[in-house]
Amino acid sequence: MTRTAPSVPSQTGSAGRGLALIAVAIVLTGLNLRTAVNSIGPVLEEIEAGLGLSSGLAGLVTSLPVLCFAALGFAGPPLSARFRDSHVLAGALLAMAAGLVLRSVAGSFGLFVVGTVMAMTGGALGNVLLPGLVKRYFPGRTGLLVGAYSTALSVGAAVASVATQPIADAVGEGGWRWALGIWAVAALLAALPWLLVRPTPGASRASHTAVRLRVVLRSRLALALTAFFGLQAMQAYVIVGWSAQYLRDAGLSAATAGLLLGVNSIVAIPVNAVVPVLTVRPRLQWPLVCFFMTCYAAGWVGLWTAPLAAPWLWMVLLGLGLGTFAMVLALLGLRARTPVTTAALSTVTQGWGYLVAGAGPLLVGVLRGATGGYDGMFVLVLVGVAGLWSLGWLVTRDRFVDDEIAHLLPTGAGSARDDDPIEVAGAEAPVSRGGGSPRG
Repeated sequence: MTRTAPSVPSQTGSAGRGLALIAVAIVLTGLNLRTAVNSIGPVLEEIEAGLGLSSGLAGLVTSLPVLCFAALGFAGPPLSARFRDSHVLAGALLAMAAGLVLRSVAGSFGLFVVGTVMAMTGGALGNVLLPGLVKRYFPGRTGLLVGAYSTALSVGAAVASVATQPIADAVGEGGWRWALGIWAVAALLAALPWLLVRPTPGASRASHTAVRLRVVLRSRLALALTAFFGLQAMQAYVIVGWSAQYLRDAGLSAATAGLLLGVNSIVAIPVNAVVPVLTVRPRLQWPLVCFFMTCYAAGWVGLWTAPLAAPWLWMVLLGLGLGTFAMVLALLGLRARTPVTTAALSTVTQGWGYLVAGAGPLLVGVLRGATGGYDGMFVLVLVGVAGLWSLGWLVTRDRFVDDEIAHLLPTGAGSARDDDPIEVAGAEAPVSRGGGSPRG
């Protein structure tokens, strides 16, 4: 996390085209952030059979992507400090494509794990780097750009959820392998615009001032955001990893269960488009939390007590609850004063948050294997909803992480004048924080 000497690039001509290219690259990256994850749930039973997995290992399969998000996300700042952000993301997406192919041809659980780790690289680095890049390149349009790439994320997730099972069925025996590997094409396409992004003169690694990530953990607000992010991600990955299998076990066909998971993701598309723009309005933040928690609670209780009575309604309600993801992404920019702190906060919040989230699907698999049912899953997610509701009151208060840790930051790293140029990391030129509406 770094800051450089003043230098403000022109926002017209080639600079404007450069920003447009970066915006396209950000949105295409968002499209790929969840395809590798959401393609697992609809064919989980086929993966279990094809690789000979127990319920416990199946739980690990659903948790592994989240654990990778946590572990690999912490590599973002060191990589970004050494290389250009565009090159880091292009390399991550290429590694993702290779991992998706490897996972699809794996003949053993070990090789499947290796492929999954590679496939999660693009998602992990995209998760932690995109909020800082939005804050840096589009400081006056935070809500708009976060809404754009989180909407793209939802589109990718929805397509992967809906299309995976039909692809597997169309291929026939072993079709689940094609259904997992086909998403490599989208990752390759997303890498191209990052390779075309040109560096702007004026930045130097020698001028960087480091902001250590562990300093961010001294902020109570950062800890609250981390816990909030972790619990909301746990809700999402239990839905993605286990809801389709639960509905199949309840009596629905594989195609219908996969379609319902897709409906859940489709509902999140307009939600993710609107929520960041609403979140930048302080008075709406707490009411939004209450709305999302009510949807979560109603959806989970309905799915638990009457799964076949109105499965479409329960999955729609859970899809509305998933608006917490777009909300917390927007809050990462709103609770930090500079792109430097935004990038550090994003890394800490998502790195540790995904570690918390990864325990959810894993515990569901273990509890299912031990009890033969899903009661433990519902207890787990409803306790998580209660925790989210409590934490929501803290993260929606109008405070800044920078202010809580200002005495621990290097001189000038914790705050900046409105005309100060800021750089997140790497060797790219800074962008002025001046201008634009804070509402995005």
